[in-house]
Amino acid sequence: MPWSNQNGGGGGPWKGGGNNGGPWGQGPQNSGPNPPDLEDMIRKGQEQLKRAFPGGGQGGGSLGGKGIGLIAIGAAALWLATGFYTVKEGELGVEMVLGQPFGVSTSGLNYNLPYPVGRAETVNVDQIRDITIGSREFTSNRGTSRRDVPEESLMLTGDENIIDVDFKVQWNIKDPEQYLFNVASPDLAVKQVAESAMREVVGRNTMDEIQTGDRPAVQLAAQELTQKMLDTYKAGINIIQVQLQDVEPPEQVIDAFRDVQAAKADNVRLQNEAQAYANKIVPEAEGRSAQILEAANAYREQTVAEARGQADRFMKVLGEYEKAPDITRKRLYLETMEKVMGSSDKIILDNKGGEGSGVVPYLPLNELTKKAGN
Repeated sequence: MPWSNQNGGGGGPWKGGGNNGGPWGQGPQNSGPNPPDLEDMIRKGQEQLKRAFPGGGQGGGSLGGKGIGLIAIGAAALWLATGFYTVKEGELGVEMVLGQPFGVSTSGLNYNLPYPVGRAETVNVDQIRDITIGSREFTSNRGTSRRDVPEESLMLTGDENIIDVDFKVQWNIKDPEQYLFNVASPDLAVKQVAESAMREVVGRNTMDEIQTGDRPAVQLAAQELTQKMLDTYKAGINIIQVQLQDVEPPEQVIDAFRDVQAAKADNVRLQNEAQAYANKIVPEAEGRSAQILEAANAYREQTVAEARGQADRFMKVLGEYEKAPDITRKRLYLETMEKVMGSSDKIILDNKGGEGSGVVPYLPLNELTKKAGN
């Protein structure tokens, strides 16, 4: 599992190595020398006081037993005074008596039984800590460089693709007592739990959903799952944010993957262009169709009106014809000839009047010359 100890130990980030530690641990461990025995210190102090006074403390000293008692009381008072401690703003203090948690103190001057009976440890609960998973940053003379960590970043998606995920986790302390007593290595605990949570979330989604889909939903799901697991182990840690950084396919297939992404982008672009063309041409076609329909309706109304007018005129002429057929027939003939001959350029001369009718024939030579030249 992702929170197995990668450094070769048996306990992982939790207190108490081997099979007996678990996520709850055994409380803070002091790696320094064992504290001196209080009774041994008092006994040695009494012997030194006896040697310091005349008579070796055998009843002939100037202070005697009463003086030694006063000195012991003063020493005890000084010892008790060392129990005062200060908690800074943004910190909380965890008071311990005989190695067990006794209470939590806020900022300001506080008191707890002095060492070695009691002690107090302060933790900064306002400080926002962060850890990057999937890559490491190194600072050198050339600047800051970044190196990928494949054993952390390579994950399997729901559609059985391998993806390289780098992300950052921001966290702070919400319960200092649990933080001090249940977690031996907080950074390692957060890293392993967050990595496990991200692997589970990535395994529930496809590559496209993680890369180009709703990334905030992926980040929120990983944050909630990480927080739930840490709360189960009572780590006293609050996950503020899980932020995806680089989400890419493995380096070995990144070129092929980019070709696929380019093809998908071209597909989307062509679809958008086709949709834009459709949005342009369809309204134009609808406009032309409406224009043709309106013209056809107007032509129909005009034709029908003209036909009705001609029919009404014919009926009126028919009535007149029935009253006087000869006169009406002659009138129709004359009107028709007038209409036909009115647009003709021919001239008809009536010779019934003889040569002396006074009409002189005229030949338009200029017009004939122009036609011959053309």
